[in-house]
Amino acid sequence: MGTLLADTKSDKRADLAGPGIGDYNELEKILPRDYRSLLNPKETQQAIFQVKRYIADNLCKELGLMMVEVPLIVDAESGVNDMLDRDGSRTPVQFHISNDRNLHPIDAQVVQAATKWKRIALKQFGCRPGEGICTDMRAVRKDYFLDHDHSAYVDQWDWERAITSEQRNLVLLKSVVRKIWKVLVGAERFAQERFPELRNPRFPSLPEEITFLHAEEILEMYPDLPRKQRETSVLQKYPAIFIIGIGWPLKDGYPHEMRAADYDDWITDTKHETGKDTHGLNGDILVWNHVTQRRHELSSMGIRVNAASLRQQLEMSNLLDNLKFPYHQGIINNELPLSIGGGIGQSRTLMLLLRKAHLGEVSVTVWPKVLKEMCAKKSIFVLE
Repeated sequence: MGTLLADTKSDKRADLAGPGIGDYNELEKILPRDYRSLLNPKETQQAIFQVKRYIADNLCKELGLMMVEVPLIVDAESGVNDMLDRDGSRTPVQFHISNDRNLHPIDAQVVQAATKWKRIALKQFGCRPGEGICTDMRAVRKDYFLDHDHSAYVDQWDWERAITSEQRNLVLLKSVVRKIWKVLVGAERFAQERFPELRNPRFPSLPEEITFLHAEEILEMYPDLPRKQRETSVLQKYPAIFIIGIGWPLKDGYPHEMRAADYDDWITDTKHETGKDTHGLNGDILVWNHVTQRRHELSSMGIRVNAASLRQQLEMSNLLDNLKFPYHQGIINNELPLSIGGGIGQSRTLMLLLRKAHLGEVSVTVWPKVLKEMCAKKSIFVLE
């Protein structure tokens, strides 16, 4: 019994790093055996750009956003880059720009996400509560294990919307999630109208409604399972879910997943809204992927930290030194707008809606030779 308990704790700790598989022998076992793409390469490219336009246009319409330009690189001194976690394991690509014979140099970083930059941009563009921005974001995350739904190249509809202090609650969070879900369901319908081959009885359509579950509720349902297995199990009952409260330690002592301390608010007490011992104003959209037969994350989002929750989360994460950065000072001094925001994975969403088995079928990036050969044997042809 003691060994089993120790193994469970070890699995839960290992599971915090993220949903990657981590081993190509394991990946080969889980890739579909009888896969055949419903669209040929030319049709796939046509579908990609039509669906991307539909989603961008309708996100802006539903959430009151406008499309804006977004940086690929940022100044390391700004503190604007997203660290993705709070244990320092996912570091950005950084390089030195000598500039003017090193008289006016810049140490630059390739963005891992535009999370913090967007909040600054809300102020830059003068967005009032109810107004916001949407970006066609590109990023590099070099510390991912490259499998069927993780790549070093990341593309997202990264969006941010200004809110009031009174709107920092679960009511607003759920309202925004429902609007995003409406867009995704509409995008699937749009894709199938233009490419009827995508209507296939093997792959059921997305449900009209998304189910909201708190991370604590899912832990209560599956107390002995690590996070990824909990998500897999709950998706058998509810094929589309929004998991609320990711980052705060749950009753078993572990957060559902690690979250950076300086963008989403995962510390705010929400028991007055839920009637339970719950925390967090953020979450993830996950669905069951009928092609891969696996959990499939589409979006991470949330109400952003205010001055109080930023300081608390940095302190809890032993990162108070980050308060020296201009971005963090902007929040502490109430100079940046309160906001809600998130990222919707473009390739992840297209992979799902176009019934693809691998991210590489809808985006062009680098993959190791072992993965490309493995996929080719299974009739999965990644773009190069």
